[in-house]
Amino acid sequence: MSDITSNAIAAFLVRERSGGDRPLPQSLSAPVPDPAERLVLGRARRKVASRRSQAEWEPSADRRDPVEVLTEAARTRLPDLVPVRNRRMLESAFAFYRGSANVMALDLATTPDAGIDVQLCGDAHLANFGIFASPERSLVFDLNDFDEASPGPFEWDVKRLAASGVLAARSIGADVGWQRKAAMASVTAYRNWMRRYAGMTHLDIWYARIDTDEISNLLAPSERRMVDRAVDKARTRNHLRALDKLTELVDGRRRIVADPPLVTRAGADSALVDQLPAMFDEYRESLAEDRRALFDSYRLVDMARKVVGVGSVGTRCWIMLFQGPNGGPLFLQAKEAGIPAPVLAGRPSVFDHQGQRVVVGQRLLQASSDILLGWTTAPGTGIHYYVRQLWDAKASADVATMSPMGLTTYLSACGWALARAHARTSDAVLLTGYLGDRDRFDRAVTDFAMVYADQAERDHAAFKAAADDGRIPVAPAG
Repeated sequence: MSDITSNAIAAFLVRERSGGDRPLPQSLSAPVPDPAERLVLGRARRKVASRRSQAEWEPSADRRDPVEVLTEAARTRLPDLVPVRNRRMLESAFAFYRGSANVMALDLATTPDAGIDVQLCGDAHLANFGIFASPERSLVFDLNDFDEASPGPFEWDVKRLAASGVLAARSIGADVGWQRKAAMASVTAYRNWMRRYAGMTHLDIWYARIDTDEISNLLAPSERRMVDRAVDKARTRNHLRALDKLTELVDGRRRIVADPPLVTRAGADSALVDQLPAMFDEYRESLAEDRRALFDSYRLVDMARKVVGVGSVGTRCWIMLFQGPNGGPLFLQAKEAGIPAPVLAGRPSVFDHQGQRVVVGQRLLQASSDILLGWTTAPGTGIHYYVRQLWDAKASADVATMSPMGLTTYLSACGWALARAHARTSDAVLLTGYLGDRDRFDRAVTDFAMVYADQAERDHAAFKAAADDGRIPVAPAG
């Protein structure tokens, strides 16, 4: 609890006990400007950065070489996995874009912004949205990756999403018209839903969530199969399915199946095993009391290092199999958390522990977060981790199977989810004042997305040239 919060609560209790004769602290008693005033304040931010200026992108003369940026970031990763990461990023410009959030953050830091900060996802490309189970076990659609979460200008998330739409559209062969429609769909949905959230109470915004049925209803009947497949896949991705897929019986005991270099068992790593008690103690303390009781009922059976994603390849990531008192499995994933892209681009962060930063960012942005989400540190190494459930009914869209129309509709859903996330952590009225009720902002960001997608393709080509020249290591194909 922050000093501000704890002091405010203490002052409130003193006031109650003394018959209410003590004034509230200024932080609680200060008047909040009414919506009309905040709309005006939002419009005034157009003088800081006009909506048309959001189209601007021209690499500066001193722009850092993207290969150099990525090579520098790779120095903190596991050396044996960096070639795997590079191989995955070489597959396409869209794959490269997914793994280069820090490159784009450095670029976005040189572009205009209105000075309205939110809790950023920090890597809001369309593949970082998806379906997962809420604590009530219903399936919802939301952001699902928070490795780069940190405060910053709201435009950074919006632009990263829009440019990902252009690159995804190009990856499926969509023409220029559909590329623009895809990008603009995400921004228009963001602006329209922000206006809706501006008319809601802040408590109602925090209760708001997007059910998968609502996403399906956005689609034409011919496109609903895409969502239906994702929902069916999410329902099967549970701990029992993970047990079948990831483990085998050895002498009557469950063991995680090794598949080097993608899955490497940790049984022989005595140093890591020695660290586990302290790591679990810190993780346990990061949970709420009721979640601690749940965690305490499980016992560790096995663990392994597992390669995940594109941008995450090379970070330390462990999957851990636990056994419950009634025989049911629990899989947890402990994933290394490093310095996020917005901070690398010069935006400040209040967190010293990077795992805590990820967890707080997820809790702020997601409508329903994992009940076992927490953080910990590896003793002696100072490596920060966040911990979450593995395969808790999670699924993402398969871009390669989408039609241009389906992709455009999907991006509308992503823009909706991003607006809801930003409305939770900033002022939807202020943002609406800046965005306006016409499509000027939408068109400007779409223009940016088109030219920045060109930049990402040039960067991908430079990355490929570095691989061809042997300047970066690349794992064999296959």
